[in-house]
Amino acid sequence: MNSDPHLLWIGGQSVPASSGEWFDDLNPIDDSLYATLSKANAQDVDSAVCAAQTAFESYRNSLPSDREGWLIRAAELLIAQSDEFVALLIDEVGSPISKARKEISTSVGLLRAAAGATRQLSGKTLPTNVPGRISISTRQPLGVIAGITPFNVPLIKGIKHSAMPLATGNTVVLLPSELAPLTTLRIAKLFSDAGIPDGAFNVITGNGYEIGDTLVSHPDVKLVGFTGSTTVGNRIHALCGQHGKRVTLEMGGKNPLVVLKDADLDKALSASVLGSFLYQGQICMASSRIYVERPVYDTFVDRLCAAASGLGRGDLRDPKTMIGPIISSRQRNRIQQHVNDAVTKGAALRVGGDWEGHRYQPTVLTDVSEDATLFGEETFGPVTAVYPIDSVHEALRLANASPYGLCASIFTSDLQSAMQFAQQVQAGMVHINGATIQEEPHVPFGGVGNSGFGLESTDVDLADLTQWKWITVQYDE
Repeated sequence: MNSDPHLLWIGGQSVPASSGEWFDDLNPIDDSLYATLSKANAQDVDSAVCAAQTAFESYRNSLPSDREGWLIRAAELLIAQSDEFVALLIDEVGSPISKARKEISTSVGLLRAAAGATRQLSGKTLPTNVPGRISISTRQPLGVIAGITPFNVPLIKGIKHSAMPLATGNTVVLLPSELAPLTTLRIAKLFSDAGIPDGAFNVITGNGYEIGDTLVSHPDVKLVGFTGSTTVGNRIHALCGQHGKRVTLEMGGKNPLVVLKDADLDKALSASVLGSFLYQGQICMASSRIYVERPVYDTFVDRLCAAASGLGRGDLRDPKTMIGPIISSRQRNRIQQHVNDAVTKGAALRVGGDWEGHRYQPTVLTDVSEDATLFGEETFGPVTAVYPIDSVHEALRLANASPYGLCASIFTSDLQSAMQFAQQVQAGMVHINGATIQEEPHVPFGGVGNSGFGLESTDVDLADLTQWKWITVQYDE
């Protein structure tokens, strides 16, 4: 347990919530108390945004070399302090150590990419019909950027929702999930130690359903970046539209993984296990529906079930462990309700379907009916359903029947089928002979439909986080 109470981070200082209220952060292994944190209210939100706005007046004029140096230093510190961050991710959100280490390496890459982006803010010299005029355009930072981050990858998303805003001369107020606030506060110390000026990065902790609207609607917030559920994302989208704010949303997924009869089954199986069960399925890119061509369907299902039943469920600090605890009682109930509903409506439980403490066994279902909740909704647990198909055309039709469209994968040795699927599937990211769970700092990351609005990447962020200004110079009449 982190015994000392943890305060908000506003203006480069740890400050208590104005109400004096606190909330508990629980270790998902057994719901024991992990940390106690200040519970922010609307007044604290305003204080954080005002601190960020005040800092923006000078931070916007910081040199690219300064911002580059701070972000590189943050990456170096993250590497040096990786053991501390790994321990946080294990104990606060139940990350198996391999997943926690992956968060570190991905976050280091995000920081380095953002550091490089500081020198990519370029404008244009424009043609003009006015004699004696120079016409140019420049990019300028927006101002205060609000980030709202989830529990499942709190380090990655905490860095992603702050590094590029800071790189482009903006300031940040971050509201983390109430299930993962301590990791985000640790990012604040990382940035402070790296030299990022006071007030440029702020963290408010508390319940998003109580203070999220206040943050999103604050008049000094110019853009909101959100990662989380589709329901909350749609609420934020509506508020941003109402108040004329820019917004990027990375929301849920019901991601298809397709295995055709000519696929390398070993690679398809490895990708399916990773995609379905990494971090016990609590990943938006999880492979929650798998479509397998009939000639290899039975073999694939048998092998997937055997692999799932053998996944490590031991000490989270053991590299052999893949399955950790489900984050909260609410999410545990959701998983159980989805599986129970599917079985009641005729699904076959092929493996798993039971609890070991707060860990849900890796679960594979077949014969899931279309009226089952699990058929169409994101379960966010170590549960996948496998369906037989007769062709790539059927796979494409079924994949596109979902309102979600985050990512998709197809395994085949037929280039024509692979490219047909990649071009026509309604998803923001498609992987041929690769897992659905993939990410790099510079790629356009995001989905379509109920999976998102806008994209995340260094190139896209350079545009989204800045605004054009047209400047003319009349030098000769």
